Amino acid sequence: MSATARVTADGLLRFRGETLRCALGSNGVRPIKQEGDGATPAGLLPIRRVFWRADRGPRPVTTLPAEPIAPDDGWCDDASHRDYNTRIRLPHAGRHERLWRDDAIYDVIGVLGWNDAPVVRERGSAIFLHIARAGLAPTEGCVALPEADLRRLLAAGMTAVEILG
Repeated sequence: MSATARVTADGLLRFRGETLRCALGSNGVRPIKQEGDGATPAGLLPIRRVFWRADRGPRPVTTLPAEPIAPDDGWCDDASHRDYNTRIRLPHAGRHERLWRDDAIYDVIGVLGWNDAPVVRERGSAIFLHIARAGLAPTEGCVALPEADLRRLLAAGMTAVEILG
């Protein structure tokens, strides 16, 4: 049975016969992604690894590599920096986002394989599968689900997300 979830441009995620609503980038799905464009990239994106906030919940059940995040974890989204589109430790000289957040959206993060083999400047960074905001508000380009759904799909063996444009 396939371990790939399929996501449509209208925010429907289908996995093993189930259809769920999900949040996508505020500027929709695009086949050509650029840094900061607010779009979710189209394509088949493997889940490379899972991060979670151990102080806020248990380790997600998954066959994927998983590790807890710490207050000094971040992700570099500075296309001019050598660490572009990689996990970093804070403080960091390049523009970045903090993974340890006050809100809950990064309490569970699936790091999607986007622009990482190799990294291409300005092609987009930090495309995550993460917890959705209330009302499935749009993301900055990620795919987001309610926490219970995200944890359940990871436990059911989801290992990739195919985003259809």
